[in-house]
Parts: sequence; C-alpha cells; structure tokens
Amino acid sequence: MQNEITSPTKLLTTKGKLAKEGWARHPYFNYVRKEVKANKFRIKEWDYYAITNQQEGYTITVTVSDLGYSTLVSIAYIDYQLKKYSSVDKVVLLPFKRINLHNNSTDNSYISKSYNNVRACFVKSGNIRKLMFSSPQLVLPNGQIGLDVNIELVQEEDMESINIATSWEKNRKAFYLNEKINCMKVNGIIKRGYEVEEIEPNTTLATLDWGRGRWTYNNTWYWASLSTLIDDIPVGFNLGYGFSDRQPASEDAIFYNNKIHKLDRVKFDIPDNFLEKPWQFKDNEGRLDLTFNPILDRHGYFNYGIIKSDQHQVFGEFSGKLILDNKDIVLLDKHLGFAEKVANKW
Repeated sequence: MQNEITSPTKLLTTKGKLAKEGWARHPYFNYVRKEVKANKFRIKEWDYYAITNQQEGYTITVTVSDLGYSTLVSIAYIDYQLKKYSSVDKVVLLPFKRINLHNNSTDNSYISKSYNNVRACFVKSGNIRKLMFSSPQLVLPNGQIGLDVNIELVQEEDMESINIATSWEKNRKAFYLNEKINCMKVNGIIKRGYEVEEIEPNTTLATLDWGRGRWTYNNTWYWASLSTLIDDIPVGFNLGYGFSDRQPASEDAIFYNNKIHKLDRVKFDIPDNFLEKPWQFKDNEGRLDLTFNPILDRHGYFNYGIIKSDQHQVFGEFSGKLILDNKDIVLLDKHLGFAEKVANKW
C-alpha cells in the first residue's frame, strides 16, 4: 500500500530522518535546508522547467541547480522536426556562493544566476511563475543564433501535483523530496535570433521538476513526462523509479484536467540502443500502456573524478492509453514528451 499524505507535515525529525514517507497531491512536506543532517556537499537542490509546444514541435528546458559540489545553469532547445537539439551548460565546481534556492515551491520567490553565455531568472508571485532566461550565443538547430525566453506559467489554484518523500534503504538519512507540476499554461515571448514568437493561447504547456534532498553517492534513475492538450483538456503524466526506496510510494501519476489519478508502479522497457526502436511503458494494474517512439537523444556526459554523470534524455512521441480513476480511457496519439535514464555519481 502506498502512503498518501493528506495534510501539511514536517519533513525531517531531529535525527535527520524523514518524519513521514509517502506521496501527496499538494506540497505538504515542510523542507528546511538547515535541518538536513549532512555536509553541504551532500545536499542537492534544483528547479527544472520543460516548456513544450505540441503544434510547433519544440521543447525548451531550463535548469538551475545547487548540487553541493557544483552549481549548474543549463538551457536546451529541442527541435522535433529537425531531430536536433542545442544546449548550453555552465558547471561551476566548488562554488564560492550558493544559489539560495528556496525551501518550498509555494512561497513567492526570486532566483537569478548569470554567466557569460547563459542567464536564468525565476520569479514566483501568487499563481504566476515568470521565467526569464537566455543564451545570446547559442546556435539553434535551424542555424539561428541566440535564444531569449520571457514567459509566464500559470499554476491554477485547483491544480494538483505529484509530491514524494522517500529515503534510501541503506541510509535512512538520505532522502528524496520532489514535486512535479505538469500542464501549466504558458504565455509570453520567445526570441530565436531575430525571430520573435508570441505564444498563442492553449498551444504551450510547462512542467516543473522541483527537488530537494540528501542523496546517496551512486544512483541511476528513470523518468518520463508528458504535458499536452486533448480536446482542450490538459492531460499528462509523471513516471519514475530507480531512485530511493519506493516501497512507501511511487511518483507514478496521470494528470487529467488539473487532478491527480494515482498509479501504483510503472516499468520502462528500454532498448539497448536508445533510438533503435520504440520503448514500452506499462503499469502493474493495467491502467497505462504506452509506446514511445524516440526522435532524438540529448546525451550528456561529464567526469570530474568524484563527480560523474551519464544522461540520456530522449525526446519523442507517446501513443497509447491511460485509464483514469473512474475507468474513463484517455487515448494518446503521437504526443510530444520525453523519457530518460540517468546515472550519476555525485
């Protein structure tokens, strides 16, 4: 049985272990960084956004992370039609200053980080998340130079999100706190070189991956995400495993019209060559059956001795069926999303 948390709760005990493990429909877990019983190099914090326009066939991602040993600011542009991507990553090892990411995802907040060729600023005010990020020298897949994004994400008041707090069996003071908010509506402007796109209503949706935690050193995780519209109704899912002990709860969930339809366990069937043939996704209760046709692999690798990462974030098309709590069936036909396998040592 998965443990659903239904009211606000303190995240950690005085001994640094999770007070309650489980999942929630809202960010009920109260995280306070200074209460984590760990060296600062072991604490991981990140805000990651993925913005997808199904009609125009692109996804833009932006990340600001404090990974203890390093800080990271990253922007990527994925062009499904050209089957190409462009990215820029700024990694600073042993940073002098922390980014000061916030303790929760609900309060009004401001984050800003700037380097020569990558800048990111996230502002939350009420139910609006304003993202301003750019890379003036980034060469986009179509040859245009420069990306400048100034958009607003609307997190409607009735939106549910999938929240999870779990620990590692071999070290119960190591924990993973995460919130995924799918299907936020997007408006604003995207500049590619000299081209300016004013986002049309109901064409673009965003996902937030908000995470805080103390990890163990060596981990491999699997994650898949979709945010789309079907008959003007927001539909999506978050699927993931391999990271921490998931016996108390999984993070597998369907999003339909701003509500969570919780799944039990989902398994990824991934071919040896990530782009060679379709991936398969099925759950253990017969409520999810998906085929993922990969289009491109955003492969990232770095090795700085004690810090190592091998990332395959694969973008493509999901087709298949989702079954909601009331047994209604939602059919997907070539909706753009991503799935990944990531192995990290840090």
